[in-house]
Amino acid sequence: MNPAIYDVIEHRVAEDGNRIDRACLGLTWSYCRSGERLGLAMSPGEPCRILPWPGTIRGKTLVEVAAWLRSWNGYEACLGLAAANAVINHAGNPLMQAAEALPKGNAGNLAVFEYLRPRLLNRRVVVIGRYPGIEGALEGVDFQVLERRPGEGDLPDTAAETLLPEADWVFITATSLINKSFPRLAELSRDAVSVLMGPSTPWLAEFADWGIDFLAGVRIADVELAIQVAEEGGGTRLFDDAVNYALLDIGQNAMRRLKEEIAATAARRAALKQAMEAWYAAGNRGRFPEYRELETIDAKLSALDLRYRRQWDARHR
Repeated sequence: MNPAIYDVIEHRVAEDGNRIDRACLGLTWSYCRSGERLGLAMSPGEPCRILPWPGTIRGKTLVEVAAWLRSWNGYEACLGLAAANAVINHAGNPLMQAAEALPKGNAGNLAVFEYLRPRLLNRRVVVIGRYPGIEGALEGVDFQVLERRPGEGDLPDTAAETLLPEADWVFITATSLINKSFPRLAELSRDAVSVLMGPSTPWLAEFADWGIDFLAGVRIADVELAIQVAEEGGGTRLFDDAVNYALLDIGQNAMRRLKEEIAATAARRAALKQAMEAWYAAGNRGRFPEYRELETIDAKLSALDLRYRRQWDARHR
């Protein structure tokens, strides 16, 4: 069994000894800064006047605050992810370096959807989290937005239990790491092509172990501007000049394993079919003793073929 994703993140930051120079819980974006490193995370979205630790964050180590990601307090978990991202999402991160920079298109915050739109046509798409202007970016696409606080046209996030297992594509906001919904959302999306996205995204290859196929995180183009936008209550303006979206395929090994599983399942099916033919040829009557296993394997092979076709189309359409 894979360790919890929070264990992975904690392990990746454990050796860092840098301290926080500056931190902010912004209206939309929060951050932790240490030297030239800046980690972003989406803010909880609701004000609170009784937090016990304001005025104490500066000087703490990034590791100390990153441990807050495990907290069920949204404000603590937000700064915890920001601190972790300050360690993980540094300029030398090989995944960030390998990722494909996306054109800003009509709106930088929608770059991922605009770029992938041709691959989403005639597919069932579920988006976790409301992205301003998404209707225009996904015009002509069959998509549904799930939101914890649903607006007009959205469905509540509890609809994930029904919709995600049937989806072809699922876009998961990285804020799901903060509210702890990520493990379940990833599990429900295993048959779909899944994208973990947003400025809160840690650039970690280990997300592939949870079935994530693509990372759509950001590279910070201007640290000072990103800080200013966050402190001045910016939302989508963060994507104008402060950060840029980039996309990386981390699911190639999963495709290879899926192909191997299909081959092994098909071989077992062929062996059962051969055994059934021999059983009837020997004069036996009634149902073949292993017929139920054969039925199960037929269903499994069909599901595997569908998963592989989705993955292939995602990379070759």
